[in-house]
Amino acid sequence: MITKSSEEYLKTMYILKKQNGNIRVTDIANKMNCTKPSVNKAIYNLKDKGMLNYESYGTIELTEEGENLAKKILEAYDIVYLFLKDVLNIEENQAEKEAEKIKMSITDETINKLAKYVHQVLGLSDLNCNYDINKEKCRNCARRVSKKQIL
Repeated sequence: MITKSSEEYLKTMYILKKQNGNIRVTDIANKMNCTKPSVNKAIYNLKDKGMLNYESYGTIELTEEGENLAKKILEAYDIVYLFLKDVLNIEENQAEKEAEKIKMSITDETINKLAKYVHQVLGLSDLNCNYDINKEKCRNCARRVSKKQIL
């Protein structure tokens, strides 16, 4: 298990990879508004946990485990964000800020229950597959049902 702080670094790295095709210490520091030494410390902690591969001054590559965890972190954020924005009708910018804070402090069990509620209220899907944010199959099932209903 990794810390909430490490989760944020991992999420940022995943986003940068998707946006830029690569991950650099400077880009992480700029995006997270922190120092390069802080980023380096986080990188080595994540490397020790098997979340990424990195050699000094080399490229940063997420492992499969790191990428899967980053996707889970983003999904949890999205669930909280949708709840705040679309269920509680909180203004978008405020919902973004608060979702980030809330996601950092709630358990996976709470995220699972919130996901079921959000999907039910918004009519995305009923998540009858015993949705669990830790199971890839459930996430894919939820997305597939959601996309079918949209089409």
